[in-house]
Amino acid sequence: MSEPSEWQARIAGEWHGRPSLFDAQGVWCGYEDIRRSSVFEDGKTTYYMDGGLEGGGKLAGQFRLGAPFAFGVIDSDADRVYTGPDFYGTGQPYGGFVDAHYYGPGWQVDLNTWNHNLPDGETQVYSSVLYQGWTVVGCFNGVYKRPTSADYDIPGHLAAETRNGPVPFILPTKQAGAYEGVCELWGPDQKLVGDVTVTLELEPIDLLRTRAHVTWSGAIERSYTVEQRRDGTRMFYEGPDAWGNAQAFGRANFPSVHFTDVTKIKGREFMIDATPGMSAGTTLAVNYEVFDGNRLSGVIHGVLTWR
Repeated sequence: MSEPSEWQARIAGEWHGRPSLFDAQGVWCGYEDIRRSSVFEDGKTTYYMDGGLEGGGKLAGQFRLGAPFAFGVIDSDADRVYTGPDFYGTGQPYGGFVDAHYYGPGWQVDLNTWNHNLPDGETQVYSSVLYQGWTVVGCFNGVYKRPTSADYDIPGHLAAETRNGPVPFILPTKQAGAYEGVCELWGPDQKLVGDVTVTLELEPIDLLRTRAHVTWSGAIERSYTVEQRRDGTRMFYEGPDAWGNAQAFGRANFPSVHFTDVTKIKGREFMIDATPGMSAGTTLAVNYEVFDGNRLSGVIHGVLTWR
């Protein structure tokens, strides 16, 4: 193709981040300093990632490499194909969100990467869940920034990621309220369906249990109530309208929820402004893949704010 795809245009330029590495139980292990860019030239796209792992604990040997990453991409807004040599697989964009599944020979893991470009055009919420077969072995996640001016404070952003990266995901435990925002619904055909207002209303029961009333209204309609029980980095959804669980890696919570009909969701809830201390954040970036049985029926993504 002679022109870059819409997704490629969205992610052009250099992004700066310091994603954290977590083990399979959600224990923080270290940082990955990354400068990431993609270049579209002569009809071809090449991704570059340079940086290095700081810390890593028991995972350090596996995720430390002696050279920068570089890999080719067949650019498309349908199926983006990663052609190696450092990553092989595919990714599917849904507007500002891409769901990618691929293998990294250097890291010796299968990756499911979710990148969410926020509407501000300069922020990207990133996570890569790492697998050995079907078994989770770890997760990288963090917030990337793309400089919008010559004096953009990249050192300040990296310092904030250093401070906030290990912070565990938590919702308010004593204050009732709601996270709410207008999100986009994309169909399995990767076309925009319309807007959805997502409301996550919280009614704390005690320090570990919260009654959540969730409403989707607009392009998709659903309302349900579920009791959420937190156990460290794990979450359990215990009816009456939905059942499931979640595993958090730092600020990112990954739920799998089954309703009492054919529908289920696989999601990520990322507390962007979570900081150390005895409080929850106020800005939640959400991504939900909705399934009818095992068939993808929609993708919801957007940003919710606390009220």
